Amino acid sequence: MPENSKKPRIVVLNTRAANVHSVEKALRKVGAVPIVTSDPSELASADAAVLPGVGASDAVMTALNSLEMSAPVKEFAASGKPLLCVCVGLQVLFDSSEEGELPGLGLVDGNVQLIPSGMTDELGAAMKVPHMGWNEVTFAGAEADRNPMFKGIPQGSHFYFVHSYRCVPDEQAEIAATANYGVEICAAVARGNVVGTQFHPEKSGDVGLQIYKNFLDLASAQAK
Repeated sequence: MPENSKKPRIVVLNTRAANVHSVEKALRKVGAVPIVTSDPSELASADAAVLPGVGASDAVMTALNSLEMSAPVKEFAASGKPLLCVCVGLQVLFDSSEEGELPGLGLVDGNVQLIPSGMTDELGAAMKVPHMGWNEVTFAGAEADRNPMFKGIPQGSHFYFVHSYRCVPDEQAEIAATANYGVEICAAVARGNVVGTQFHPEKSGDVGLQIYKNFLDLASAQAK
């Protein structure tokens, strides 16, 4: 991006149930100037937005509802502007979760299920839940057919995961990437301009930063 060009307006939604600072730091590292906010009115003028989340889905949904963000997030998703959702931010896109009682945003059809316990790996060692650590990710289809958020990332790259629940979309075509942890894990979802990752790009080194760079590029195109 030329030095004198206008920076896109990127909003990071602070639901107070996420480590927004690591997301903000990653965005700054790729050249963005993010605005961290709990004010839903900030979304209206944003070129792109990030919805991060950690912990429990009910905590994130309670925050979104109490901050009057749920409807603005849905409106933003419908606007066609890039929306990147991370970890529990991905999970609350779905209709419901076994983790809690509150309905999700309903932007992706499907539900969120507990990762089965009692699984063992190929050596017979117990596989712990939560799934925590680096895991190989397989992107769906050829690179040319990927959502632009995932361009330039080698097939089989490793990303960092921390979660006990897995997303199960109704539509197989919306699964953008998978990982294996005894069962298939939906590692990423893409539904047009709405993209969610179960892994944390901001904790995943260069390949994670590439996702934020791609997101910045999309935001820049939207700003123009």
